[in-house]
Amino acid sequence: MLQVKFKKISDNTIVPARASLDAACYDVYAHSIVHKDDGKVVVGLGFKTEIPAGYKAVLVPRSNLTKYNWVMNNSIGIIDSDYRGEWMCVFTRLEFNTSSGGTAQDFPYNVGDRVAQFYLDEVYNIAFLEVAALSDTDRGDGGFGSTGLK
Repeated sequence: MLQVKFKKISDNTIVPARASLDAACYDVYAHSIVHKDDGKVVVGLGFKTEIPAGYKAVLVPRSNLTKYNWVMNNSIGIIDSDYRGEWMCVFTRLEFNTSSGGTAQDFPYNVGDRVAQFYLDEVYNIAFLEVAALSDTDRGDGGFGSTGLK
């Protein structure tokens, strides 16, 4: 079992946990919530870590965020093994047209709520091999959406 050193910011920090035995990610909980003047919401998760060298944490939104008009900025977020500060998430409300019946929505989370999730992933050292040409494929240099919608 991989061990990650974990330091609480305060006694009421909630330790990350999986919702079920087979869950792929560990839920993280809001420890502090700060509403910024620019409309963003900064959520402190209340802990710091020492992730083993060769690994990174990948911080992603929880699926329940799809019920709200909010997104997690920098989604996904990467926590490097040499980072020792408090883990945080930043959220931004999506703009929408209230004239069509929509209403403004407050930030959906409170202190103590599960706000995001993370998993650990291995970091690979990569050696880039410069070449004069790459092999041909059917897709070629077709970019975003070039393989169709379905």
